[in-house]
Amino acid sequence: MNKRRVESFLKKRDKRIINYFARDRWVHIGLFLLVFLVVGRLIVLQVVQASDLQAKGIQRRTTDQSLQPERGTIYDSQGNVLAQSIPVKEIYADPKTLSNLMSQKKFKDTKENVAKELGGILEIDSKDILDKLNKNLSWISLAHQVDLQKADQIMALKIPGVGINEEEKRVYPMGSLAAAALGIVNLEGHGVEGIESYYDKVLFGKPGFQSQEQDTRARSILEANDQGAPSRPGNSLTLTLDSTIQYLIEQQLDNLQHTTQANSVTILAMDPMTGRLLGMGSRPTFDPTNYSKASPEDRRNLAISMSYEPGSTFKIITGSSALEEGVISPDETFPDPGYLRVGPRLITNWDSDQKPHGNPTFTQGMQLSSNVVLAQVGMKLTKNTFYTYLKAFGFGSKTGIDISGEESGLLVPQDKARDLELATMSFGQANLVTPIQLLTGISAVANGGTLYRPYIVDKITTPNGQVVQQQKPIPIRQVISKATASQMSGILEQVVSGGTGHLAQIPGINVAGKTGTAQKVDPKTGEYSTTDFVASFAAYAPAENPKIAVLVILDTPKSAEGHQGGTLGGPPAKAIIEGALQYYGLPVAKDTQSTVTISSGDSPVRPSPKSVTPDRSPVGGEVVTPDLTGMTMRQAGDILAKSELHFNFSGSGLVAEQNPQAGKVVTKGTTINVKFSTLTP
Repeated sequence: MNKRRVESFLKKRDKRIINYFARDRWVHIGLFLLVFLVVGRLIVLQVVQASDLQAKGIQRRTTDQSLQPERGTIYDSQGNVLAQSIPVKEIYADPKTLSNLMSQKKFKDTKENVAKELGGILEIDSKDILDKLNKNLSWISLAHQVDLQKADQIMALKIPGVGINEEEKRVYPMGSLAAAALGIVNLEGHGVEGIESYYDKVLFGKPGFQSQEQDTRARSILEANDQGAPSRPGNSLTLTLDSTIQYLIEQQLDNLQHTTQANSVTILAMDPMTGRLLGMGSRPTFDPTNYSKASPEDRRNLAISMSYEPGSTFKIITGSSALEEGVISPDETFPDPGYLRVGPRLITNWDSDQKPHGNPTFTQGMQLSSNVVLAQVGMKLTKNTFYTYLKAFGFGSKTGIDISGEESGLLVPQDKARDLELATMSFGQANLVTPIQLLTGISAVANGGTLYRPYIVDKITTPNGQVVQQQKPIPIRQVISKATASQMSGILEQVVSGGTGHLAQIPGINVAGKTGTAQKVDPKTGEYSTTDFVASFAAYAPAENPKIAVLVILDTPKSAEGHQGGTLGGPPAKAIIEGALQYYGLPVAKDTQSTVTISSGDSPVRPSPKSVTPDRSPVGGEVVTPDLTGMTMRQAGDILAKSELHFNFSGSGLVAEQNPQAGKVVTKGTTINVKFSTLTP
């Protein structure tokens, strides 16, 4: 009995002991796992992730400041600096720090006083600065591109939480010279217009950064611990643009804007043998250093973005195409009574109210700038062939010049062009071109028939002067033969020596040129205006081996001298060409008085139509005959067409007689006989 009890007791005890040690084992296992996890985590943190954690720790105690690279310089062809970057400062503030120090009485001043002090130095409204200082932010920019002297004045104030960052400012030492071509650079240091935009990746360089460790208690920079990667300066550009020729252009732009009060004036010059741009400019203009003060419209580079109907300067393209195709010859005659009916439209000449031209040759038609002659030339060329040459000369597409903002112009769709459009395109109406397109096309005639891509950057160099890219002339295609180009140049010489371009004569130099006067479309009526014109003049010299080609364009001139391209554009083109040739060392004879006379000194009084009192009130299908007295053929034709009346014209000049007379009530479709005569003093 006792033995059984002892054995039972021992079994129960052993079981309790086993259970005890089983529980203890799990505790030890748990403790071991905990120690293992802690040790493993320490190994991961101190060994595996040590470098990453160290970087994060440094990051918490440092500020990474982006280092803007030094932007490349832009030079003209003579090596003069046109655009460069100078060091400036950005002023920033830590509004939270400033507020805390003020609340703790550790900075005994007010935000109002701080804003006034900063505003006075920065020339910024103190209210704007105060609004920024009142924001619950740890960092805010107060001003960009602050000059070094002002930045020093601000730092001398020792305002807590106010500091400076390094920046650059783009400046243009020659002011507004070639401003639209150069373009602008924004506050981030990137070009956004003009050459600055087109070559931004070349000029900008590679940004760097600087890590600066901070003592968080004092919020100061410990410069001894600075580290980072340096920025790499951008490359520089040398332009084909020549400041001497550009100055000649700028002088004429200022003079034309002052004397004509035109909406805009545009002049560009090119080396026709290569496509190199020698100069370009327009008015209005702006100062690219302070571009924010100018409107986007004033900053437009009109030489590459203005789309306009070129008028008679385009006759160079029409004539060259027809001569190349052999459908005309320089001595071929064309009937020119002063008008030409094409479909529903009556085409007239700029001087139809002064004199008839009779039967001029093609050369004489170019000298007289006859729309009637060139309309007939265009129709002989035929539509398909004409469009082939339009596209071959580069119209309807961008030239590819290396400046941002170029437009492509606009051609009447070929499948929609009727005989009327073909006729008007022939003398420079209907189609829209850009100045750079037109001068590039004319230069192809000047150089012997080769169309070149225009360009304005000559070479790209590294900061140490190593050339990384040298631009060469890029021929696109041979448009016309050398023989045709020479033939057209000879005709254009006669336009200057004895025609509408006589004001561009340079004694001792053969100048080839063409005038242009195009009617503008009235946006209100959708029809051609009788008061607003685009006057232009294109020329190159010496005609036999041209060194420079110039195009002058005036949009809506308001001059006492009228609106003719030869009168307004000839003299400035002459001045630029003559100055350039002297600069190139070509002999130019002393200026002499031109012997060419185009108009008489006496101006007869032009009669004008009077108000009409009808015989009776018209009924259905009837109209009142308008008074056409003193009108040109185009004006009379337009008025009669609107009244749904037919017409029969005779003579040339201005309306002198009409039958039926003004005021008669007639049936629509009645033919009105109109007699024209020239004005006499």
